Amino acid sequence: VRLVHISDLHLGFRQYHRLTQSGINQREADVANAFRSAIDRIIALEPDVVVLAGDILHTVRPMNPAIIHAFNQLARLTRAVPEAIVVMVAGNHDRPRATETGCILRLFTVLGVHVVDSEPRRLTFPERDLAILAVPDCLGDYPALLPDPGVRHNVLLLHGEVQGMLPAEAVRADRAAMEIPLDAIGAPRWSYVALGHYHVHRQIAPNMYYSGSVDYTSTNPWGELIEEKVGGLPGKGFIEFDLDRGVHTFHALDPARRLVDLPAVPARGLTAPELDLAIRDAVEKCEDGIEEKIVRLVVRDIPRHVARELDQKALRDYKRRALHFHLDARRPEMMRLAASGAPGRRPTLRETVESYIGKRTLPPGVDRDALVQL
Repeated sequence: VRLVHISDLHLGFRQYHRLTQSGINQREADVANAFRSAIDRIIALEPDVVVLAGDILHTVRPMNPAIIHAFNQLARLTRAVPEAIVVMVAGNHDRPRATETGCILRLFTVLGVHVVDSEPRRLTFPERDLAILAVPDCLGDYPALLPDPGVRHNVLLLHGEVQGMLPAEAVRADRAAMEIPLDAIGAPRWSYVALGHYHVHRQIAPNMYYSGSVDYTSTNPWGELIEEKVGGLPGKGFIEFDLDRGVHTFHALDPARRLVDLPAVPARGLTAPELDLAIRDAVEKCEDGIEEKIVRLVVRDIPRHVARELDQKALRDYKRRALHFHLDARRPEMMRLAASGAPGRRPTLRETVESYIGKRTLPPGVDRDALVQL
């Protein structure tokens, strides 16, 4: 039994103020194209099961083109691979907070898609000796996550954040309402655990994965690029998993639009004309140019008065050439010793203690460095 796991489509996602010739937001069109490419690849694979792990649409009430596109692509899938079981759960972007609003994902049931949007439900398919426990984004306590002992293959399809998967200092601006302990999932009990919500492809256990999103639709796409580089990932895509052999395959998708994070430019000690040249040099070194790409250039330690004197005509030209050009100008870091006054970084507790002990008179024979470390 071959399963395809895809998640976080975010159809209807809009960004920047560029339109296609037909009047659609360009980033919305990019995300739509990414999903169309994914459906092409899935149809070519002819899997037995397709699971969609939430955040199908970017908003509870998306614009009509996003709904039509989602419907047409899922219709293509169900027509081309009629024997495939297609199961979808609602993510935190899909699920309305008011019960009377209703979830638009139910529209796809007319295509033969099994949609689970309000509460967990177990779906059993005796002809495949398969059971799928589908768990949408939950507002309250998570349910008991137990497989069906009466079938050979048990799949857990779940939208949420696995506890401890993100570092404590990470900013969770778009976190799901449901955080699930690893021991509650019990990965060894399942044939496969398909997770949604996290936008970077990631393995949690030998048979438990986040497939990641199909495009860069989170609040921090630059962080995603860094994670993908560290993890050796080729970019966005979806998962194929053989339930019989336990074999995982990641299918990378060609990006609908390239994101480029140019090497940061240090501005300390540079005049505005010198910094203009450094910025131009960084832009010109971009492989294949910046045209129609989403580009970020971080400039560190740039004083406010130097930023005001930069060549605005050149910056406007970069913005014209790229789909989006972001000059991320970061002022020199300041440290303040008082809790009030001008803005700046306050010293940490460690820095405060080190400074105090470094100046304090100590009894004879006391090792200052050892005391500081203690």
